[in-house]
Amino acid sequence: MIQKKVILLIIFICMGVTLSFNPAFAQTPKDILDIRERLIRIEEGQKALNQRIDELDKRLSGRIDGLEKRMDYLVNLIYVVLAGMFTLVGFVLWDRRSALAPAIRRTRDLEEREERLERAIKEFALKNPDMKEILKSLGLL
Repeated sequence: MIQKKVILLIIFICMGVTLSFNPAFAQTPKDILDIRERLIRIEEGQKALNQRIDELDKRLSGRIDGLEKRMDYLVNLIYVVLAGMFTLVGFVLWDRRSALAPAIRRTRDLEEREERLERAIKEFALKNPDMKEILKSLGLL
């Protein structure tokens, strides 16, 4: 029994010595108040920092909204420009076709007339020997 009391006494002495050197247990009430004030200042600083972060977030989201509006405007402008270009190309093709149609018709008529004239000259050459010699010399008969 005495041994147990001695061991317990030694343990309490060791704990007392250990705890007396620990700075957390060696603080005075003034030190505790200083720590509280520091914690309060840190919390206030965190609140101010959070407020600044929220303000920055609002400003950035406002700018992003502005950029999105500008991008939408540019996309719409690109659509309008592309629609105008396709319309212009379509008009040019239509105009070219309608402008060339009379020329193509006229060319076809002239080719048919040329063929008829050539046949007439060849038939005339079969009856007229001088004309036949002329066409042979030109390589047309």
